[in-house]
Amino acid sequence: MNEEIEDIEILALFKDESTKEKGFKLLLKKYQKRIYWHIRKILVSHDDTDDVTQNTFVKVYYSLDGFREESKLYTWIYRIATNESLSFIKKKKESLYADWDSVEFALSESLVGDTYFDGNQIQLKLQQALLTLPEKQRIVFNMKYFDQIKYEDMSEILDTSVGALKASYHHAVKKIEKYFGLN
Repeated sequence: MNEEIEDIEILALFKDESTKEKGFKLLLKKYQKRIYWHIRKILVSHDDTDDVTQNTFVKVYYSLDGFREESKLYTWIYRIATNESLSFIKKKKESLYADWDSVEFALSESLVGDTYFDGNQIQLKLQQALLTLPEKQRIVFNMKYFDQIKYEDMSEILDTSVGALKASYHHAVKKIEKYFGLN
């Protein structure tokens, strides 16, 4: 079967009860890695990312029948993944009775000892710089810089105007440059 199966084919297979599982397996094959890395850039921890990725695809499975195809399938999945990630962070903050600075410090420290992080010192420093950004700026930066998602698609995923997204990205870049001592 074609490696890059079209979303419309995946949806057709999923909506037919006799091929539903096949359709979902193809959806996983197509999107699981991209969604994992999207979530990983938000949560940093491999174990947390695994949990949230699994929750995301469980939610996708049970919600896909209601997908109205008013947006692209991947933007719909990214939105679910982003919301699941933000909900996870919120729960983590509440359970730790911590503010973002405390959670950011813990995530930054976990990067250093993470056996799944195979980046060099520059990548580690960039990840640590990203953790200093406000949540929204970090997500926008990750989606634009690493995932190369267009602002229009990001607007659908994050339910924010293109102008606000461009401003968030610009501010994130300036803060990262400052972190690296470039401005």
